[in-house]
Amino acid sequence: MLEKRNIFLIGPMGAGKSTIGRQLSKELHMDFYDSDQEIENRTGVDISWVFDVEGEVGFRIREEKIIDELTKMNKIILATGGGSILSKKIRHCLSSRGIIIYLKVEIEQQLMRTKREKHRPLLNTSDSTEEILKKLSYERNPLYEEISDIIINTNNKNVKAIVSNIIHMLKKI
Repeated sequence: MLEKRNIFLIGPMGAGKSTIGRQLSKELHMDFYDSDQEIENRTGVDISWVFDVEGEVGFRIREEKIIDELTKMNKIILATGGGSILSKKIRHCLSSRGIIIYLKVEIEQQLMRTKREKHRPLLNTSDSTEEILKKLSYERNPLYEEISDIIINTNNKNVKAIVSNIIHMLKKI
């Protein structure tokens, strides 16, 4: 079954979706895609620029289109943007086209993992990063849980251990 299915990684920023997705793709010999990276590749600019020029609404329109396209492919691993699950269309694409793995992370870990990163538009405000992450968590965590097939906690775990755990869980499906 796994050979024919896509694997979609969801979760908040700093959960490790891209890092874990790359490693998982090597272990499972599947192609890896990152929806944010695909947006950057196709626009020729970084996500922050898209947010600045088109706003979050414009970015989300691009994100829907790209995730719809990517999820139609076969045998891929896709790391989605943290807010992608806000779209009902994206949630449907993910649910109907593959196995969804929610990479869960606590806010303290997110703060550590994102503190030096400048490419996260939702954190580039005058508001406290912790408060922003708490608000996003409150809005998004129920959606992550609702559509996930597997939930993996990434707190204080190394990438190899997480990937091994994911592969073990996938074998049970």
